[in-house]
Amino acid sequence: MPTTEHPRRRGADGASQTVATVERAADVLVLFADPAARTLGVTEIAERLELSKAAVHRILASLRLRGLIDLDEQSRRYSLGLTAMRLGLAYLDRLDLRRLAAPELVALSTALSETATLSIRTGYARVYVDQVTPSREVIMSVTLGVPYPLHAGASSRAFLAFLAEEEIDDYFATQPLTRLTGSTPVEEGALRADLAAVRRRGYARSQAERQPGSASVAAPVLDHHGRPAGVISVCGPLERFRGEEERCARALLETTRTLSARMGHAAAEGAP
Repeated sequence: MPTTEHPRRRGADGASQTVATVERAADVLVLFADPAARTLGVTEIAERLELSKAAVHRILASLRLRGLIDLDEQSRRYSLGLTAMRLGLAYLDRLDLRRLAAPELVALSTALSETATLSIRTGYARVYVDQVTPSREVIMSVTLGVPYPLHAGASSRAFLAFLAEEEIDDYFATQPLTRLTGSTPVEEGALRADLAAVRRRGYARSQAERQPGSASVAAPVLDHHGRPAGVISVCGPLERFRGEEERCARALLETTRTLSARMGHAAAEGAP
């Protein structure tokens, strides 16, 4: 007399096979996320995923039907398709840096017992849009929404250093290099040298450039184009901060690397 066990087992097996197929297809798509793998051949995919060429062909054919993968008929190499781009853009459109950064600012301020801030750029100025202050008697705080020029202070130069060269040239050609304090750098040659140093080490630093008695380190959060979507800073009273700069910079860079990755940025090997 027949039982219902076998149909259930076949159904479970079928479901398992479906899940495995989806996982393999996802693995294939993930391979193309590597910046060094703009195009891939069937043999490369099969070897890297330890699949048969026949299985890879089936997966690629299915992905092509949905526009996730394109085939160059001449080279017989595959690349991401239009649908993959639409999915990526939809994800990026939903990113909200202020929301993403909020818990990171709290963690940074708590770990370092200093103020952590987030700035965004508006043209050739930038503004603070969020801050978290520590629970201690003497602290630094910033005013949200006030525009500052991109040459004055660590947060400002963390933006300027990572703009395209033509934008940097245009900034110096069109913007007045005004002083906010007696320590604000206003000589173009010195500023350009500092911007190069900022790019090398990955963060900017300043002492009393924007506000007397304050010091800070700041680093950009880079988007999927490698451009600064925002800047995170750690700041405190100048005399206290002098001995804390390196520790703060290390924690800051760890935070901005995490946020940059969430914004779609793929860091180059050996980048700070």
